[in-house]
Amino acid sequence: MSKIRAAITGVGGYVPDYILTNQELEKMVETNDEWITTRTGIKERRILKGENQGVSVMGIAAVHDMLAKTKTDPKDIDAIIFATVTPDMTFPATANIVASTIGATNAFSFDMGAACSGFVYALATGSSFIQSGVYKKVIVIGGDKMSAIVDYTDRTTCIIFGDGAGCVLLEPTTEDVGVMDWELRSDGSGEQFLHMKAGGSRNPASIETIAKREHFVYQAGSAVFKFAVTNMADISAQVAERNHLNAGNITWLAPHQANKRIIDATANRVGISEDKVMMNIERYGNTTAGTIPLLLWDYEKKLKKGDNILMAAFGGGFTWGAVYVKWAYNGQ
Repeated sequence: MSKIRAAITGVGGYVPDYILTNQELEKMVETNDEWITTRTGIKERRILKGENQGVSVMGIAAVHDMLAKTKTDPKDIDAIIFATVTPDMTFPATANIVASTIGATNAFSFDMGAACSGFVYALATGSSFIQSGVYKKVIVIGGDKMSAIVDYTDRTTCIIFGDGAGCVLLEPTTEDVGVMDWELRSDGSGEQFLHMKAGGSRNPASIETIAKREHFVYQAGSAVFKFAVTNMADISAQVAERNHLNAGNITWLAPHQANKRIIDATANRVGISEDKVMMNIERYGNTTAGTIPLLLWDYEKKLKKGDNILMAAFGGGFTWGAVYVKWAYNGQ
């Protein structure tokens, strides 16, 4: 019997209309376009505006995009996994809201929180459901409304993050394509370097936590940078070597869009030239769990069946991981 793999058979994406440029940030905090671009590679980021607009709005739009392109009936969807750290509410899961809105009445759904590594974690999880033979259609979404938890008086973080969401449809295949391999890691000692102090059960919201501005992202930039450069690069190399991938047969590197210097370090570690690296950080910034699916969305038309794609991410927690995907269809 042929081995069942999970193939990505469709991609969808969504970014808000509002563009927050480096020039606009110059008016908000002490920074400038040259400083931001040199250190991060970011020129602009998208921001979700309006009342009662949560990350579900972007996830729903991304899924609608994918369903329309693949001509998929929402009632045929078995499961929906939404990777996010900015859910609409603590509960219900944002994935539940997406499922209900799109009419996926036969699907079970849940959220997954692994910060910037959320999409690769969720992709591996969704692939396992398909490989088990139990489910036939699984939607994996990655998205975050980071503007909801970014302090726009903190120049170390507000320049980095943006809003956006992307998704993929997973279906079974016995062809030599699909999600081929992955490696996932975590290290809870990283909590001190990248976290949000208040809002959880340890430190619930109060007048004091709001006054202390503890409901925003905190990041110790230099420490996170060192961990990210080392671990994202190393785990990418590990998956590549295990699958006999190298500069000659890797078609694309799809790295988490946190910082161009981290992206460059990962590409160098695997030996991949810049023309094989997917990048949109200059337009979207860091959309956390949304970066990798948004890369696939942006590059979909360039992808060919059989392309070897190495995805890699590093996020708060610390969490990190790499996934090797052999693309299942021609993007055109």
